[in-house]
Amino acid sequence: MAIQPIDLKGLVPAPVTPFTKDGKVDYAAIQRLGSWLGSINGVKGLVVLGHAGEGTFLTQDEQLEVIRAFVKSVNNKIPIIAGITGEGTEVAALEAKRAKEAGAQAGLLYPSHGWLRFGYQDGAPQDRYKVVYEVSQLPLILFQYPDNTKATYSLQTMLDISAQPGVIAMKNGVRNMRRWDTEIPVIRAQRPDLTILTCHDEYLLHTCFDVDGMLVGYGNIAPEPLLRMIEAGKARDYAKARAVHDELLPLTKSVYHRGSHMEGTVALKHALVARGILEHATVRSPLLPLPDGAEQEIHAAIQSAKLSRVA
Repeated sequence: MAIQPIDLKGLVPAPVTPFTKDGKVDYAAIQRLGSWLGSINGVKGLVVLGHAGEGTFLTQDEQLEVIRAFVKSVNNKIPIIAGITGEGTEVAALEAKRAKEAGAQAGLLYPSHGWLRFGYQDGAPQDRYKVVYEVSQLPLILFQYPDNTKATYSLQTMLDISAQPGVIAMKNGVRNMRRWDTEIPVIRAQRPDLTILTCHDEYLLHTCFDVDGMLVGYGNIAPEPLLRMIEAGKARDYAKARAVHDELLPLTKSVYHRGSHMEGTVALKHALVARGILEHATVRSPLLPLPDGAEQEIHAAIQSAKLSRVA
């Protein structure tokens, strides 16, 4: 079966999942967030149910309703991509099949999370992508985890997966710039049709010159300057890219330079409050509220980046 082409060369935000104050999914807020992001020229898709979207904290029914709500919010103008996080390969395959039936046009396939602790057998990642695609027929994005985890893929594993049917793009978050600088050119040369997206929210300046776009939670809160950075990166204009980086640095620090990257999701919600999309920053356990003063710091950083409230 031929895959319908999906153009992800640009900004692909990974939206948060808004909640009501009593902890239920806030579908009205999804409509506001999705319709705003989907209206911005250069936003090529939305990845829901990922880390920023607290996808693994939702019930199966909620996951499907969130996909449907984001599909509705963008009025089918851009694709909705679902995070596929099931531990077992067959479990993930059925998850991907359900996501497609709910309206997702592609899936971001996470590694089996047992690999984070124990590592994986040779060939297991390749098999995971093969089975998930064969069962679901959902086009897949290869997800490269950080180098300091045992779930990170070797260069050869990435080359193998990206050559398999159904794999349309790579979200690379290796967070080791030595590996990035040596491996991305090889992947580019050997897989010229593969769309390569950086997900280094805190290293966008370094990585923006080598990619087709960005798949980042940061795209929730600052799509306008990130689109300028993507344009500068593709033009090899370091000065312009550096100017955007410097403009955003206080915001980058307030959202991503925290004790845990997981805290970034809470910070994203505070930033969306500052931009007028969310009314509050409610999250689900195991996430917790940020320390006193963090909200004010994030709101000040939004102002310093000259990011206005969304009408």
